[in-house]
Amino acid sequence: MNLRTWIHGLVAAFIGGAAASVTNLIVAPESFNMTPEGLKKLGWAVLASGVVAAALYLKQSPLPPAEKELVLPPKTG
Repeated sequence: MNLRTWIHGLVAAFIGGAAASVTNLIVAPESFNMTPEGLKKLGWAVLASGVVAAALYLKQSPLPPAEKELVLPPKTG
């Protein structure tokens, strides 16, 4: 896995977690609604869910190893 693929997976995990928290509008419309206070609560829920999903991705796929560097043989003579 290269760094680009890893970052793509991390961002996808965050977005998926954040999108899942939007179901709060259906489950608890009295708290998570389109009022300023409700949108603030929804924003915090979206952020928290995204962070949890990203953390789970990091647990499963820690930072990828660094690209292998070209190692030249020692000079002789």
